Amino acid sequence: MKINAILFFVFLGIISCQKKEISSINEENWSKRKAVISTKDSLEYGKSYLSIYSQIYSVSEHKTHNLTAMVSLRNISDTDTIYVLQATYHDTHGTSLRNYFKAPIYLAPLETTEIIIDEVDISGGTGSNFIFEWKIPKNCPEPLFEGIMNSTVGQQGLSFTTQSLRIK
Repeated sequence: MKINAILFFVFLGIISCQKKEISSINEENWSKRKAVISTKDSLEYGKSYLSIYSQIYSVSEHKTHNLTAMVSLRNISDTDTIYVLQATYHDTHGTSLRNYFKAPIYLAPLETTEIIIDEVDISGGTGSNFIFEWKIPKNCPEPLFEGIMNSTVGQQGLSFTTQSLRIK
């Protein structure tokens, strides 16, 4: 009995000492991508909209299922670095919930990074969305922003995607 108790506490100690992963909400996650953009650069400005679903309705309007959302930020240029100025997350009512980074970030050619919205984070509701502001070199393809939502309960799984639209 004593050995089991000792092993249990050793196990708890090992688990509590493990380094926690850095969330996409945490500023530390984005600091390594921080970019300084010179006003002398002749970059083109753009703005994109992406629909995201933290929850979806099931059976009726009174029952919802929570979803994990992966927001994929993609530089589809194979030659140019692009810059994402802001990634603002809004809820169903259009209220801004958070901006994921305070300074512009860069994406190297063909690079992808993600924002993850955990399944337990239902602050966005059934009609959440992102607004991305970005800058790209002239004649560079626009960035691609995609949403991949999924949920798995037991043996049943659900997943679907959305793609961004340029709005400015």
